[in-house]
Amino acid sequence: MEEIICNLHVHTHYSDGTGDYTHIANEALLSGIDVVIITDHNVWVKGLERYVEKDGRRVLLLTGEEVHDQARMPQKCHLLVIGCEEEVSPYAYDPQTLIDKINENRGLSFLAHPYEYAMPLFHETDITWEDWLVEGFTGVELWNGFSEFKTVVRNLPQAIYHAFQPERIPHQPLPQMLGKWDELLATGRRVVAVAGSDSHALDYRAGFVRKTIFPYRYHFSTINNHLLLPGPLSGDINTDKAMIYQALGKGSSFIGFDLPATTRGFSFTAENGEKMVGMGEELELHPGATLRIKLPRKAELKLIHDGVPLIENTSNDHLVKTIDQPGAYRVEAYIEYLGTRRGWIFSNPIYIRKAHRPSLSD
Repeated sequence: MEEIICNLHVHTHYSDGTGDYTHIANEALLSGIDVVIITDHNVWVKGLERYVEKDGRRVLLLTGEEVHDQARMPQKCHLLVIGCEEEVSPYAYDPQTLIDKINENRGLSFLAHPYEYAMPLFHETDITWEDWLVEGFTGVELWNGFSEFKTVVRNLPQAIYHAFQPERIPHQPLPQMLGKWDELLATGRRVVAVAGSDSHALDYRAGFVRKTIFPYRYHFSTINNHLLLPGPLSGDINTDKAMIYQALGKGSSFIGFDLPATTRGFSFTAENGEKMVGMGEELELHPGATLRIKLPRKAELKLIHDGVPLIENTSNDHLVKTIDQPGAYRVEAYIEYLGTRRGWIFSNPIYIRKAHRPSLSD
């Protein structure tokens, strides 16, 4: 498998960001990102997808969309739309109608920042997801980089402090979001988790002082999606898009907080004696299965089964575990950074199913 780094949920001057596609490409190249998926608000920007190459590096820019009902106040139920080659914002009046339209076009849909805090200091409301009866969405934005700013800021000094030291903001996905994801997985549904930067690169000016708050390069070096592809990117946009969207849709990926230490090389697999699968895939018990976890370095390691911690290891870089129960198994890893315990790796699940017993009619 080929591991690439993808950063998604990025805004440009086409909505409420400040950068253009060229600037974003240059920032991504300096950060070592392979793919950036831009999702401006309620506008599908056509004709700007491309590879950008410089000094032996290249990055692929792709275009999605962040859709919400603009007539709804306060704002709720934002949806990240990826790989849908059609403008779908006219269907935002009803989340289920919107998701159905995306599925008709073989696109992917992720509930954006489903849980977050309001920030009254800057007149920012919480843009949460409220319609949990919807079906057919691809997954959830488990960790949102910009939304976490609302989590750590409660007054003006805190806002100024974190604006100048953004590396101290990321801690981990909100516990409510992790709990909701596990709740959905425990029903037997396939729900993919992604991380979103929600990057805007906001310009701040006060007299002679000018500063970009949370520049694109900061987000590209922080919370990313590591996708596992069947082969390397070829340079052909259509071929590579298909591989990237297949990995995102299946959940053949993990979330990595790459600022304190690279998460490249993380591995989580399961085998039953007949075949081996990775994240986002299914495996039958025969009658059991073996899970194998490998971390790039020692860390606090947790193996979670249907929302319940199965193993919590204080410091290790690998784990082998035999299991005999069906369900969704996923991995979390934590490390110390800047004096605080922080989330480092959050895998997508491996889905373990009961062995199929042939009936007399088979």
